[in-house]
Amino acid sequence: MKVQLLRALSDTNIDATQLSSQRQLAISISAVAEQFEQNLPLNLCLILDQSGSMHGKPLKMVIAAVERLLDRLQPGDRISVVAFSGSATVIIPNQIVEDPESIKTQIRKKLQASGGTVIAEGLQQGITELMKGTRGAVSQAFLLTDGHGEDSLKIWKWEIGPDDSRRCREFAKKAAKINLTINTLGFGNNWNQDLLETIADAGGGTLAHIERPEQAVHHFNRLFARVQSVGLTNAYLILSLAPQVRLAELRPIAQVAPDIIELPVEPEADGSFIIRLGDLMKDENRVVLANLYLGKLPEGQQVIGNVQVRYDNPSLHEEGLLSQIWPIYANVMQAYQADFDPHVHKSILTLAKYRQTQLAETKLRQGDRSGAATMLQTAAKTALQIGDNNAATVLQTSATRLQAGEKLSNADLKKTRIVSKTVLQSF
Repeated sequence: MKVQLLRALSDTNIDATQLSSQRQLAISISAVAEQFEQNLPLNLCLILDQSGSMHGKPLKMVIAAVERLLDRLQPGDRISVVAFSGSATVIIPNQIVEDPESIKTQIRKKLQASGGTVIAEGLQQGITELMKGTRGAVSQAFLLTDGHGEDSLKIWKWEIGPDDSRRCREFAKKAAKINLTINTLGFGNNWNQDLLETIADAGGGTLAHIERPEQAVHHFNRLFARVQSVGLTNAYLILSLAPQVRLAELRPIAQVAPDIIELPVEPEADGSFIIRLGDLMKDENRVVLANLYLGKLPEGQQVIGNVQVRYDNPSLHEEGLLSQIWPIYANVMQAYQADFDPHVHKSILTLAKYRQTQLAETKLRQGDRSGAATMLQTAAKTALQIGDNNAATVLQTSATRLQAGEKLSNADLKKTRIVSKTVLQSF
């Protein structure tokens, strides 16, 4: 398994007469299988909400989705299942799948809806189970919940009881540090979208919205297909820039595909930057967009930076491998002529759609309904420019409702967030 990396500037040509120029650098990274290479073994943990609100059809459909997933696991794959409500319990300890029917029977018997929603305990136990089978495998969790989690009680200066959301964020950060990926699935319309997005983003996972119980199987299948396509794990992008080139100060790097994630950037002692990517898939690129500022450069073709990927190859039990170094070129011209790259431009608009929607949500929380509607309309127009018609419809519908004096429902807010992060699937 090897790393494939493509890079392109929004405009390769630079005006030599300008003291400063701004460019966006798109970097596309994926795993490429050698001939006859097999899929990697999977190490999955399902962290499932069994609170009282999941009673009836919701829990039945989740169990059906889990059973379908078990049917797709291969010899050598591992599974664990953690259930949480007012507390968390391991109902299927981490194990190689040898008897799927027995596991299904245990899940049907032990998964019972009752009690509150303490997500952090489930996440903590799920991470613990996942760690038991990481060697040589793709290790990912599916965290499903229909609730917000329980907040601490504050009396004046004192905080009484644990803050579930804060603990979830802490566990998500720890999971990323030990190279685990957590995907989150919000069930229904009352889950905490900020929290589930934070958890998924921390480890390069994805956020899904199961609006209706019968959609559970579809979303589990979609996530499973993505996990099954992973070829390399624990990938980091190493970006080195020439002395006349710098990163933008505010939100300089973001992933724009397959989902939009604002990526943290860690500076190294040698002046390079490290960006965690997570797992690399064989049939889907991770596309990263960096915002660069270039100072005055001499005329001619110039190397303005280099990119490299550090990664693990679980199939060979190899860690900390380094790809080749790919240079980034720019053409510095006295008689400047633009050479815009349409693919990079689409990535720029994809990120703009997300950030415009974020701004709309901020204005809505501040009570500025008119401002929120305007930003949602702008995001809808951006979605149309990149051919994301489903997103444009959702965003424009929300804008129209705000303009009509209506309040956006929980379902509206969830859909708005999801379509801003990824391409909405129709089914």
